[in-house]
Amino acid sequence: MSVDPKSLLKGSSYIESIKDLHLEIQELYLSDETPWVIGYSGGKDSTAVLQLIWYAVSELPPENRVKPIHVISTDTLVENPIVALWVNRSLEVMADAAESQGMPIRPHRLTPKVNETFWVNLIGRGYPAPRLKFRWCTERMKINPANDFIKRTVQENGEAIVVLGTRIAESAKRASTMKRHGLKAVRDKLTPNASMQNSLVYTPIENWSNDDVWFYLMQVKNSWGYNNKDLLTMYSGATADGECPLVVDTNTPSCGNSRFGCWVCTLVDEDKSMTAMIQNDYEKEWMLPLLEIRNEMDFRTEGARARDQKNRDFRRMSGQVQYFEDKDGNGRLIRGPYTQQARATWLRKVLEAQALVRKDGPDEVRHWELVTREELEEIRRIWVSEKHEVEDLLPQVYMEATGEAYSGESMTADPILSSESLDILKDLTQDDPLHYELTRNLLDIERRYRNKALRRGLFKDLNSAIARCFYSSEDDALQRATEKAKIRDAREHGAELPFDETEAKGGLVI
Repeated sequence: MSVDPKSLLKGSSYIESIKDLHLEIQELYLSDETPWVIGYSGGKDSTAVLQLIWYAVSELPPENRVKPIHVISTDTLVENPIVALWVNRSLEVMADAAESQGMPIRPHRLTPKVNETFWVNLIGRGYPAPRLKFRWCTERMKINPANDFIKRTVQENGEAIVVLGTRIAESAKRASTMKRHGLKAVRDKLTPNASMQNSLVYTPIENWSNDDVWFYLMQVKNSWGYNNKDLLTMYSGATADGECPLVVDTNTPSCGNSRFGCWVCTLVDEDKSMTAMIQNDYEKEWMLPLLEIRNEMDFRTEGARARDQKNRDFRRMSGQVQYFEDKDGNGRLIRGPYTQQARATWLRKVLEAQALVRKDGPDEVRHWELVTREELEEIRRIWVSEKHEVEDLLPQVYMEATGEAYSGESMTADPILSSESLDILKDLTQDDPLHYELTRNLLDIERRYRNKALRRGLFKDLNSAIARCFYSSEDDALQRATEKAKIRDAREHGAELPFDETEAKGGLVI
């Protein structure tokens, strides 16, 4: 085996390096009463950090192992299913091992609030699939649950120390960030948490390389009884060639570069880890329906971009239109949320994929929910209560996709807005979608206010509904937006503006 000369662990200093790190951890742990919060993803780096801390603290006398060490793992509910199963089981084993070994380690599985989950925002509110300029997912699903936990810990104890598995070797950007924060160290080995007051950050393996991490995990038995070789196998299965060259020369890429994340992620060109897992193991072909949904949500190719545009409303979430003009003077409307039809289609596809996964997957996913019952209820509430989509399509879509009746009472038990009445309304509006939408929304708003003693907000809601359906069509909206843009440009260049008889009232002809 060749040895990386830059490695901290390989060679004769391996034992001394680990002993020194154990002493550092013990000294920090005993220096105050501030609880620790370890970020655990189930990946190699966070596993190595947790293992180091577990062994270091276990070497202390039992009477000194009193300060709590919280292990938090955020499940976005759309994690790579193989990794999600691995992490959830790991937390269960960890809790049992900590209790039996007398360790102050407390595992916590965190999930986003129901109104911040992926499907509630994409299918419920209609947010388009995440993209670099509209990355709405990470903060809601990953950062907020962890930050909420840390804030509660700070409120209860006055301070918290967050332990992370970040490493300088991960990327140039990460190295720059860690160096910048390191200059602001307030205590030895501790730096301020840039995003939260009264919390400090400790990164015990910040100078380790990928091979250092794997060398340690393969040499030292997992402290809570899990198998680190299974972790290595999982990483190996997520690479295109199925190899994880841990003990070869430094010119060979390490499988530590494999990235696990949300299976729905459209912020990368493709989900290489899931694709590789399926290619390397035919028993994982049950994940194909997930990969197909993820690829259909992608918008990078010309055809996918056209499909994405077609599935989205020409109006923004607020009902306003936003005009964009390129350098050649060609104007277009910036698309808004997914349409009602597109959202219903996404829900149907997810429920159908869920049925296939349960049917073809291993026993561990026989009752797995791609979209939870709580999410379905929130999606239904948003559709009917916020978007005035009184057709209440969710039970119908659920029945079509699963073959089972959706339990739950009707949300619009009103004859004025019954399916028969809505069919009549569609006939009266002659299949004019904007006219139908306006009338439906106005009827629903009036229905909501009619039994209220105080109708404060009625006129505001009516006005918003009318403004949203002001245009006769998308072409009409584009034409008006183009004319407004011309008037704006004319004003900026001091040109004469066209006025008619409404000039005295301040009305522009557009």
